[in-house]
Amino acid sequence: MLPVFTLEHVDGAARAGLLRTAHGVIETPVFMPVGTAGSVKALAPDDLAAIGAPIILGNTYHLYLRPGDELVARRGGLHRFASWHGAILTDSGGFQVFSLNSLCNIREEGVEFRSHLDGSRHLFTPESVVGVQRNLHSDIMMVLDECVPYGADYAYTEKSIALTTRWAQRARAVCPAGSGENLLFGIVQGGFFKDLRRRSVEEICAVDFDGFAVGGLSVGESKAEMHEMLCYIIPLLPDHKSRYLMGVGTPLDIARGILAGVDMFDCVLPTRNARNGTLYTSLGKVNIRRREYAEDESPLDPACSCYTCRTFSRAYLRHLHMRRELLAFRLNSLHNLTYYLSLARDAREAVILGRTAAFTAHIENLYPDEATMVDG
Repeated sequence: MLPVFTLEHVDGAARAGLLRTAHGVIETPVFMPVGTAGSVKALAPDDLAAIGAPIILGNTYHLYLRPGDELVARRGGLHRFASWHGAILTDSGGFQVFSLNSLCNIREEGVEFRSHLDGSRHLFTPESVVGVQRNLHSDIMMVLDECVPYGADYAYTEKSIALTTRWAQRARAVCPAGSGENLLFGIVQGGFFKDLRRRSVEEICAVDFDGFAVGGLSVGESKAEMHEMLCYIIPLLPDHKSRYLMGVGTPLDIARGILAGVDMFDCVLPTRNARNGTLYTSLGKVNIRRREYAEDESPLDPACSCYTCRTFSRAYLRHLHMRRELLAFRLNSLHNLTYYLSLARDAREAVILGRTAAFTAHIENLYPDEATMVDG
Protein backbone atom coordinates (compact mmCIF):
# COMPACT_ATOMS: atom_id res chain seq x y z
CA MET A 1 0.00 0.00 0.00
CA LEU A 2 1.29 3.46 -0.89
CA PRO A 3 1.91 5.83 2.02
CA VAL A 4 -0.58 8.62 2.72
CA PHE A 5 2.14 11.21 2.14
CA THR A 6 5.20 10.98 -0.09
CA LEU A 7 7.97 13.54 0.08
CA GLU A 8 9.23 14.20 -3.46
CA HIS A 9 11.59 17.16 -3.23
CA VAL A 10 13.18 19.35 -0.57
CA ASP A 11 14.82 22.76 -0.81
CA GLY A 12 16.23 23.53 2.60
CA ALA A 13 13.21 23.11 4.88
CA ALA A 14 10.71 23.62 2.05
CA ARG A 15 8.98 20.52 0.68
CA ALA A 16 7.07 19.27 -2.35
CA GLY A 17 5.05 16.13 -1.85
CA LEU A 18 1.99 14.05 -2.68
CA LEU A 19 -0.96 13.55 -0.31
CA ARG A 20 -3.20 10.60 -1.14
CA THR A 21 -6.90 10.84 -0.29
CA ALA A 22 -10.00 8.87 -1.24
CA HIS A 23 -10.84 11.60 -3.74
CA GLY A 24 -7.51 12.04 -5.44
CA VAL A 25 -3.82 12.68 -5.00
CA ILE A 26 -3.01 16.24 -3.96
CA GLU A 27 0.25 17.93 -4.89
CA THR A 28 1.72 19.91 -2.01
CA PRO A 29 2.24 22.67 -1.02
CA VAL A 30 -1.47 23.33 -1.42
CA PHE A 31 -3.93 26.06 -0.47
CA MET A 32 -7.41 24.82 0.47
CA PRO A 33 -10.40 27.16 -0.13
CA VAL A 34 -12.72 27.40 2.86
CA GLY A 35 -16.31 26.25 2.39
CA THR A 36 -17.60 26.61 5.93
CA ALA A 37 -21.15 25.42 5.29
CA GLY A 38 -20.31 23.09 2.42
CA SER A 39 -20.00 25.98 -0.04
CA VAL A 40 -17.10 28.30 -0.86
CA LYS A 41 -18.84 31.66 -0.68
CA ALA A 42 -20.01 33.05 -4.04
CA LEU A 43 -18.53 30.17 -6.05
CA ALA A 44 -19.98 26.98 -7.52
CA PRO A 45 -18.12 23.65 -7.60
CA ASP A 46 -17.41 24.04 -11.33
CA ASP A 47 -15.76 27.41 -10.60
CA LEU A 48 -13.45 25.70 -8.13
CA ALA A 49 -12.72 22.86 -10.53
CA ALA A 50 -11.94 25.35 -13.30
CA ILE A 51 -9.27 27.08 -11.21
CA GLY A 52 -7.73 23.78 -10.16
CA ALA A 53 -8.73 23.46 -6.50
CA PRO A 54 -8.04 19.83 -5.52
CA ILE A 55 -9.46 20.09 -1.99
CA ILE A 56 -11.80 22.36 -0.02
CA LEU A 57 -12.72 22.70 3.65
CA GLY A 58 -15.98 22.17 5.48
CA ASN A 59 -16.73 23.06 9.09
CA THR A 60 -17.91 20.40 11.52
CA TYR A 61 -19.53 22.84 13.95
CA HIS A 62 -21.62 24.65 11.34
CA LEU A 63 -22.61 21.56 9.36
CA TYR A 64 -23.53 19.70 12.56
CA LEU A 65 -25.91 22.49 13.54
CA ARG A 66 -27.31 23.15 10.08
CA PRO A 67 -28.38 21.20 8.07
CA GLY A 68 -27.19 18.42 10.40
CA ASP A 69 -24.56 15.77 9.73
CA GLU A 70 -27.13 12.96 9.76
CA LEU A 71 -29.10 14.68 7.00
CA VAL A 72 -25.87 15.03 5.00
CA ALA A 73 -25.15 11.33 5.58
CA ARG A 74 -28.61 10.44 4.24
CA ARG A 75 -27.79 12.48 1.14
CA GLY A 76 -24.69 10.36 0.54
CA GLY A 77 -22.11 12.53 2.30
CA LEU A 78 -20.86 16.05 1.75
CA HIS A 79 -19.27 15.34 -1.65
CA ARG A 80 -22.55 14.19 -3.14
CA PHE A 81 -24.65 16.72 -1.22
CA ALA A 82 -22.53 19.63 -2.49
CA SER A 83 -21.72 18.09 -5.91
CA TRP A 84 -18.00 18.40 -5.23
CA HIS A 85 -15.76 15.74 -6.75
CA GLY A 86 -12.47 16.73 -5.15
CA ALA A 87 -11.25 16.04 -1.64
CA ILE A 88 -12.72 17.58 1.52
CA LEU A 89 -11.06 18.35 4.83
CA THR A 90 -13.32 19.13 7.77
CA ASP A 91 -12.05 20.83 10.89
CA SER A 92 -13.25 19.58 14.24
CA GLY A 93 -15.37 22.61 15.10
CA GLY A 94 -13.40 23.23 18.28
CA PHE A 95 -12.25 26.69 17.26
CA GLN A 96 -15.82 27.73 16.45
CA VAL A 97 -17.10 26.35 19.76
CA PHE A 98 -14.62 28.50 21.67
CA SER A 99 -14.79 31.61 19.49
CA LEU A 100 -18.58 31.77 19.07
CA ASN A 101 -19.56 30.77 22.61
CA SER A 102 -18.55 32.88 25.58
CA LEU A 103 -20.10 30.41 28.02
CA CYS A 104 -18.86 27.01 26.83
CA ASN A 105 -18.01 24.44 29.48
CA ILE A 106 -14.78 22.48 28.94
CA ARG A 107 -14.39 19.22 30.83
CA GLU A 108 -12.72 15.85 30.44
CA GLU A 109 -15.67 14.40 28.55
CA GLY A 110 -15.64 17.17 25.97
CA VAL A 111 -16.98 20.68 25.54
CA GLU A 112 -20.57 21.71 26.17
CA PHE A 113 -21.80 24.74 24.29
CA ARG A 114 -24.87 26.63 23.17
CA SER A 115 -25.74 26.91 19.50
CA HIS A 116 -25.19 30.43 18.17
CA LEU A 117 -28.35 29.85 16.10
CA ASP A 118 -30.98 29.09 18.74
CA GLY A 119 -29.23 28.74 22.10
CA SER A 120 -29.78 24.97 22.29
CA ARG A 121 -27.24 22.98 24.32
CA HIS A 122 -24.84 20.52 22.69
CA LEU A 123 -21.84 18.43 23.69
CA PHE A 124 -18.84 17.77 21.48
CA THR A 125 -16.65 14.87 22.57
CA PRO A 126 -13.57 13.55 20.74
CA GLU A 127 -15.62 10.54 19.71
CA SER A 128 -18.73 12.44 18.61
CA VAL A 129 -16.69 14.87 16.51
CA VAL A 130 -15.15 11.94 14.64
CA GLY A 131 -18.66 10.55 14.19
CA VAL A 132 -19.94 13.80 12.72
CA GLN A 133 -17.06 13.94 10.27
CA ARG A 134 -17.61 10.33 9.26
CA ASN A 135 -21.23 11.23 8.52
CA LEU A 136 -19.93 14.05 6.34
CA HIS A 137 -17.59 11.48 4.74
CA SER A 138 -14.60 13.80 5.00
CA ASP A 139 -11.41 12.74 3.29
CA ILE A 140 -9.42 14.34 6.11
CA MET A 141 -10.87 14.65 9.62
CA MET A 142 -9.43 16.76 12.43
CA VAL A 143 -9.39 15.80 16.10
CA LEU A 144 -11.14 17.87 18.74
CA ASP A 145 -8.68 20.21 20.45
CA GLU A 146 -8.73 23.34 22.58
CA CYS A 147 -7.32 26.41 20.88
CA VAL A 148 -6.09 28.54 23.76
CA PRO A 149 -6.46 32.32 23.30
CA TYR A 150 -3.45 34.53 22.73
CA GLY A 151 -2.12 35.69 26.08
CA ALA A 152 -3.23 32.59 28.00
CA ASP A 153 -0.89 31.98 30.93
CA TYR A 154 1.50 29.05 31.30
CA ALA A 155 -0.51 27.09 33.84
CA TYR A 156 -3.70 27.21 31.77
CA THR A 157 -1.86 26.36 28.54
CA GLU A 158 -0.08 23.41 30.17
CA LYS A 159 -3.37 22.01 31.42
CA SER A 160 -4.96 22.59 28.02
CA ILE A 161 -2.37 20.67 26.01
CA ALA A 162 -2.67 17.71 28.36
CA LEU A 163 -6.42 17.66 27.74
CA THR A 164 -5.91 18.07 23.98
CA THR A 165 -3.55 15.07 24.02
CA ARG A 166 -6.07 12.89 25.88
CA TRP A 167 -8.80 13.95 23.48
CA ALA A 168 -6.52 13.12 20.52
CA GLN A 169 -5.85 9.64 21.89
CA ARG A 170 -9.58 9.04 22.31
CA ALA A 171 -10.26 10.20 18.76
CA ARG A 172 -7.66 7.80 17.38
CA ALA A 173 -9.09 4.97 19.46
CA VAL A 174 -12.44 5.20 17.63
CA CYS A 175 -10.73 5.70 14.26
CA PRO A 176 -7.70 3.40 14.15
CA ALA A 177 -5.08 3.85 11.42
CA GLY A 178 -6.11 2.08 8.22
CA SER A 179 -9.68 1.52 9.38
CA GLY A 180 -11.32 3.28 6.43
CA GLU A 181 -11.06 5.97 3.78
CA ASN A 182 -11.19 8.83 6.30
CA LEU A 183 -7.76 10.15 7.23
CA LEU A 184 -7.34 11.61 10.72
CA PHE A 185 -4.94 14.45 11.58
CA GLY A 186 -3.71 15.39 15.05
CA ILE A 187 -3.28 19.02 16.15
CA VAL A 188 -0.34 20.53 17.99
CA GLN A 189 -1.18 23.26 20.51
CA GLY A 190 0.81 24.94 23.30
CA GLY A 191 0.25 28.66 22.89
CA PHE A 192 3.41 30.75 22.78
CA PHE A 193 5.50 28.67 25.17
CA LYS A 194 8.18 26.76 23.29
CA ASP A 195 8.59 24.03 25.89
CA LEU A 196 4.83 23.39 25.83
CA ARG A 197 4.82 23.34 22.04
CA ARG A 198 7.62 20.78 22.09
CA ARG A 199 5.72 18.69 24.65
CA SER A 200 2.57 18.87 22.55
CA VAL A 201 4.49 17.78 19.44
CA GLU A 202 5.98 14.81 21.29
CA GLU A 203 2.62 13.71 22.70
CA ILE A 204 0.56 14.20 19.53
CA CYS A 205 3.20 12.66 17.26
CA ALA A 206 3.36 9.62 19.53
CA VAL A 207 -0.14 8.84 18.25
CA ASP A 208 -0.14 7.32 14.75
CA PHE A 209 -2.06 10.06 12.96
CA ASP A 210 -2.12 10.37 9.17
CA GLY A 211 -0.86 13.94 9.32
CA PHE A 212 -0.24 16.73 11.79
CA ALA A 213 -1.59 20.26 12.03
CA VAL A 214 -0.30 23.31 13.85
CA GLY A 215 -3.13 25.13 15.62
CA GLY A 216 -3.26 28.17 17.85
CA LEU A 217 -1.43 30.59 15.54
CA SER A 218 -2.90 33.71 13.91
CA VAL A 219 -4.96 34.29 17.06
CA GLY A 220 -3.96 37.88 17.83
CA GLU A 221 -0.16 37.75 17.96
CA SER A 222 2.22 39.79 15.80
CA LYS A 223 3.55 38.41 12.55
CA ALA A 224 7.00 38.17 14.10
CA GLU A 225 5.70 36.09 17.00
CA MET A 226 3.75 33.81 14.70
CA HIS A 227 6.66 33.25 12.35
CA GLU A 228 9.12 32.61 15.17
CA MET A 229 6.86 30.03 16.76
CA LEU A 230 6.08 28.36 13.45
CA CYS A 231 9.79 28.05 12.63
CA TYR A 232 10.29 26.46 16.04
CA ILE A 233 7.47 23.92 15.69
CA ILE A 234 7.79 22.71 12.10
CA PRO A 235 11.25 21.07 12.39
CA LEU A 236 9.94 19.03 15.33
CA LEU A 237 7.28 17.36 13.16
CA PRO A 238 8.01 14.07 11.35
CA ASP A 239 9.23 14.34 7.75
CA HIS A 240 7.05 11.50 6.46
CA LYS A 241 3.68 13.04 7.39
CA SER A 242 1.79 16.05 6.01
CA ARG A 243 2.13 19.32 7.90
CA TYR A 244 -0.92 21.60 7.97
CA LEU A 245 -0.91 25.19 9.24
CA MET A 246 -4.50 25.94 10.25
CA GLY A 247 -6.24 29.22 9.43
CA VAL A 248 -3.23 31.10 8.01
CA GLY A 249 -3.10 33.43 6.09
CA THR A 250 -1.86 36.17 3.81
CA PRO A 251 0.21 35.47 0.67
CA LEU A 252 3.35 36.30 2.66
CA ASP A 253 2.28 33.99 5.50
CA ILE A 254 1.92 31.17 3.00
CA ALA A 255 5.23 31.84 1.24
CA ARG A 256 7.08 31.99 4.55
CA GLY A 257 5.24 28.92 5.80
CA ILE A 258 6.30 26.94 2.74
CA LEU A 259 9.88 28.12 3.24
CA ALA A 260 9.65 26.80 6.82
CA GLY A 261 8.36 23.39 5.69
CA VAL A 262 4.54 23.60 5.77
CA ASP A 263 2.57 21.55 3.21
CA MET A 264 -1.07 22.63 3.63
CA PHE A 265 -2.84 25.93 4.27
CA ASP A 266 -6.36 27.28 4.56
CA CYS A 267 -7.79 30.72 5.28
CA VAL A 268 -11.00 32.70 4.70
CA LEU A 269 -8.92 35.76 3.74
CA PRO A 270 -9.00 35.47 -0.07
CA THR A 271 -12.79 35.21 -0.27
CA ARG A 272 -13.51 37.59 2.61
CA ASN A 273 -11.21 40.24 1.17
CA ALA A 274 -12.67 39.65 -2.29
CA ARG A 275 -16.10 40.62 -0.96
CA ASN A 276 -14.54 43.73 0.57
CA GLY A 277 -12.81 44.74 -2.66
CA THR A 278 -9.23 43.80 -1.75
CA LEU A 279 -7.65 41.77 -4.54
CA TYR A 280 -4.27 40.04 -4.80
CA THR A 281 -2.29 40.29 -8.03
CA SER A 282 1.15 39.65 -9.49
CA LEU A 283 1.75 43.39 -9.04
CA GLY A 284 0.66 43.50 -5.39
CA LYS A 285 -2.60 44.31 -3.61
CA VAL A 286 -5.36 46.21 -5.42
CA ASN A 287 -8.14 48.07 -3.62
CA ILE A 288 -10.75 48.03 -6.37
CA ARG A 289 -12.77 50.70 -4.55
CA ARG A 290 -10.22 53.37 -5.43
CA ARG A 291 -11.44 56.13 -7.77
CA GLU A 292 -8.38 55.73 -10.01
CA TYR A 293 -9.89 52.52 -11.40
CA ALA A 294 -13.18 54.12 -12.50
CA GLU A 295 -12.03 54.36 -16.12
CA ASP A 296 -9.21 51.81 -16.09
CA GLU A 297 -9.74 49.46 -19.05
CA SER A 298 -6.84 47.18 -18.16
CA PRO A 299 -7.41 43.69 -16.71
CA LEU A 300 -7.15 43.30 -12.97
CA ASP A 301 -3.97 41.25 -13.31
CA PRO A 302 -2.33 40.99 -16.76
CA ALA A 303 -0.45 37.87 -15.62
CA CYS A 304 -3.60 36.02 -14.52
CA SER A 305 -5.60 33.71 -16.78
CA CYS A 306 -8.72 33.42 -14.61
CA TYR A 307 -12.16 34.20 -16.08
CA THR A 308 -12.28 37.53 -14.26
CA CYS A 309 -8.98 38.78 -15.67
CA ARG A 310 -9.60 37.37 -19.16
CA THR A 311 -13.01 39.00 -19.47
CA PHE A 312 -13.45 42.19 -17.43
CA SER A 313 -11.72 45.51 -16.87
CA ARG A 314 -10.79 47.08 -13.57
CA ALA A 315 -13.36 49.76 -14.33
CA TYR A 316 -16.15 47.20 -14.58
CA LEU A 317 -15.01 45.39 -11.44
CA ARG A 318 -15.01 48.69 -9.57
CA HIS A 319 -18.49 49.47 -10.86
CA LEU A 320 -19.83 46.11 -9.68
CA HIS A 321 -18.23 46.50 -6.27
CA MET A 322 -19.42 50.06 -5.70
CA ARG A 323 -22.97 49.03 -6.61
CA ARG A 324 -22.67 45.94 -4.38
CA GLU A 325 -23.72 43.76 -7.27
CA LEU A 326 -23.61 40.06 -6.40
CA LEU A 327 -21.52 39.39 -9.47
CA ALA A 328 -18.70 41.34 -7.81
CA PHE A 329 -18.51 38.71 -5.05
CA ARG A 330 -18.16 35.90 -7.59
CA LEU A 331 -15.65 37.58 -9.90
CA ASN A 332 -13.46 38.90 -7.10
CA SER A 333 -13.54 35.59 -5.21
CA LEU A 334 -12.74 33.67 -8.38
CA HIS A 335 -9.67 35.82 -8.94
CA ASN A 336 -8.38 35.81 -5.36
CA LEU A 337 -8.65 32.04 -5.06
CA THR A 338 -6.96 31.64 -8.44
CA TYR A 339 -4.12 33.79 -7.08
CA TYR A 340 -3.81 31.74 -3.88
CA LEU A 341 -3.91 28.40 -5.69
CA SER A 342 -1.33 29.65 -8.20
CA LEU A 343 0.83 30.89 -5.34
CA ALA A 344 0.98 27.39 -3.88
CA ARG A 345 1.64 25.81 -7.29
CA ASP A 346 4.39 28.33 -8.09
CA ALA A 347 5.93 27.66 -4.67
CA ARG A 348 5.90 23.92 -5.40
CA GLU A 349 7.76 24.56 -8.65
CA ALA A 350 10.23 26.76 -6.78
CA VAL A 351 10.89 23.94 -4.31
CA ILE A 352 11.53 21.49 -7.15
CA LEU A 353 13.91 23.96 -8.84
CA GLY A 354 15.66 24.90 -5.60
CA ARG A 355 14.47 28.52 -5.71
CA THR A 356 12.18 28.74 -2.68
CA ALA A 357 14.15 31.48 -0.93
CA ALA A 358 14.06 33.67 -4.05
CA PHE A 359 10.34 32.98 -4.47
CA THR A 360 9.67 34.02 -0.86
CA ALA A 361 11.76 37.19 -1.31
CA HIS A 362 9.62 38.08 -4.35
CA ILE A 363 6.40 37.74 -2.32
CA GLU A 364 7.94 39.83 0.48
CA ASN A 365 8.60 42.59 -2.06
CA LEU A 366 5.01 42.44 -3.32
CA TYR A 367 3.45 42.65 0.15
CA PRO A 368 5.82 44.56 2.46
CA ASP A 369 2.96 45.74 4.69
CA GLU A 370 2.03 42.18 5.66
CA ALA A 371 5.26 41.63 7.54
CA THR A 372 4.24 43.99 10.39
CA MET A 373 0.54 43.15 10.68
CA VAL A 374 -1.06 41.70 13.80
CA ASP A 375 -2.97 38.46 13.27
CA GLY A 376 -6.44 37.78 14.56
